[in-house]
Amino acid sequence: MAGEDHVLSYDGVGKEFFGNRVLKNVTFKLGKGKILGLVGENGAGKSTMMKILFGMREISETGGYEGKIYFNGKEINFQNPMDALNAGIGMVHQEFSLIPGFTATENIMLNREITKTSVLSKILGQKLSTLDRPQMQKEAENAINSLDVKISPDMLIAEMPVGHKQFVEIAREIDRSQVQLLVLDEPTAVLTESEAEILLKAMKRLAAKGISIIFISHRLQEVIEVSDQIIVLRDGEIIKDISGGTVSIKEIAEWMVGREVSGRKEKRESAIDHNQDLIMEVENLWVDMPGELVHDVSLKIRRGEILGIGGLAGQGKLGIPNGIMGLFPAGGKVRYDGADLPLNSAKFALDTGLAFVSEDRRGVGLLLDEPIYWNISFSSMQVQQKYLRKVLGGLILWRDEKEMKKAAQEYIRALEIRCTGEKQKVRELSGGNQQKICLAKAFDLNPRILFVSEPTRGIDIGAKSLVLEALKRYNRENNTTIVMISSELEELRAICDRIAIVCEGKIAGILHPSVDAMEFGLLMAGVKAEGKKVNNHA
Repeated sequence: MAGEDHVLSYDGVGKEFFGNRVLKNVTFKLGKGKILGLVGENGAGKSTMMKILFGMREISETGGYEGKIYFNGKEINFQNPMDALNAGIGMVHQEFSLIPGFTATENIMLNREITKTSVLSKILGQKLSTLDRPQMQKEAENAINSLDVKISPDMLIAEMPVGHKQFVEIAREIDRSQVQLLVLDEPTAVLTESEAEILLKAMKRLAAKGISIIFISHRLQEVIEVSDQIIVLRDGEIIKDISGGTVSIKEIAEWMVGREVSGRKEKRESAIDHNQDLIMEVENLWVDMPGELVHDVSLKIRRGEILGIGGLAGQGKLGIPNGIMGLFPAGGKVRYDGADLPLNSAKFALDTGLAFVSEDRRGVGLLLDEPIYWNISFSSMQVQQKYLRKVLGGLILWRDEKEMKKAAQEYIRALEIRCTGEKQKVRELSGGNQQKICLAKAFDLNPRILFVSEPTRGIDIGAKSLVLEALKRYNRENNTTIVMISSELEELRAICDRIAIVCEGKIAGILHPSVDAMEFGLLMAGVKAEGKKVNNHA
């Protein structure tokens, strides 16, 4: 297994967390300059495989792992991620690890700054050397240019659209001179189609230079297109280890979930009466959200409908719910159930029956170091005083943890959240299961309008259908109005009554989900579609 023609080898690797077996006898080899596509449902063990490779603390703190790992023919057992980085292994995580107040150059060169000597440093020591900013910028530009993207090295991370942040993350890793293996965890999840295509081409160029890549993704077509080797993981075991380009999406999906997966998404037949009353009217909304500016959005939302909002990354679709919910500065007019809704107040929005599942689940949606049951019930407890018992005639409010845990157990069953129990910390869950926690948290508020932003981002093919079905069922059983913002057009077409497309911070048009996909594409590109429109007044 330790042959030097292979950059990386796993030999019988296994891992158990608190009695829960998450990896079983994982064995494979990755050649030099090859791209390995690693796929599997959330909770299948992909993240644990990478945590073991990188020497993450939670592995050693929970008893280590079984088996052996070889890198360049030598057995490794890194004690921390810095050991892995120094050995030549880089990783781009699904959640960004950039410093918002730093420029692209400063993030790419972080901890590897180039300095130049001065008179003072020659006399008093190296600590008084100054940064060689022109040379640092040159290095950063070279890394960015290798990806064939146009990003200013002087631009602050906080001012970038989400796609550019992802490219900066990748540029930072490939700039390391000794990098031999690069792990990319869902790198295209936040990218537009054109940006994803650029990245896939860049991956092939890096592989041609001898850099091996592990590409973790739920976008199976991209995995097939770019991978030399594909590994399918299910319940901690390798189900298939095959050559890339020799299989179909349907085959991979069935191996992942262990059952037949229909390749056709059923279009939703709208049951909404076009004369139904309006629950919300948005007029001339603007939102100052970096990378997702909203300039002038007017929109009418019908009571009990599922309204989809789509569009390319950076065009403003994410800004709409963030502005209405008071998370970013906003102006214009929003009427909710016939009364004006004050903007720029998240508390007021929640108090009046609105709820929001943010696209930034770690930054906005979750208490990562708290247990599942706390995360699900926290907002309901704060906003509605749910799960609070009155003691001494109401002088004291006491948490009813028994009811909190009972509710969490019901959501765990309903959403099929993979965990050891309601007491498990949310940080320990996979990205897809964290997303399900965010949904459960919103459902527990019993909102009248639920804004859901990118609900399937980073979720595997099996869990996607479950989440979409959960939204449909919640809408149907509670008559809750749902506004779903997504980059996945086919998912919007599968569950929405109408779909609004945002382009350059404005509503380019509203179409029925049955309209040909080409017309949606035209709207996204800023070209007026000629097909069957569904306008705000229909």
